[in-house]
Amino acid sequence: MKWVKHPWILGLAVCAITVASYAQWSNPADDIPAYHPSAPLKVSTLQPILAGAKLTGPNFRYPWQVHVYQKAAKIGNVLYQLPCYCRCDRALGHTSLRSCFEGLHGSECSTCAKEGVFAYQQTRLGKTPAQIRAAINRHEYESIDLEKQ
Repeated sequence: MKWVKHPWILGLAVCAITVASYAQWSNPADDIPAYHPSAPLKVSTLQPILAGAKLTGPNFRYPWQVHVYQKAAKIGNVLYQLPCYCRCDRALGHTSLRSCFEGLHGSECSTCAKEGVFAYQQTRLGKTPAQIRAAINRHEYESIDLEKQ
């Protein structure tokens, strides 16, 4: 039998079937990135959002990068309640969109930056964090043009 000569083929086939069957039963609604359902009890316990002189250097070559952080600093409690669809919760251990702006990640990732600007705009329009979260889950932030910030 050919399977005996190449047992890895059988293993690969089993793996492919397993992955395909799992994807069939997964629920996209359960795949929302990490966020907090309500505002933090104590803001003082959170890492600060980068500001001031920290918004310089090679990670802040474009004006939009600085503007995004400035806007994020104004709505930190809202960002705390929002997911980030770049999936930095998995890759970097972030617990919400706010985490992206506590370090340099928000300057490097257009998804984080667009979500941050979107959250700022929606907050200014009077939307609640829950409403903004629902819009982000629908990927409405994708229309944001960072160059116009």
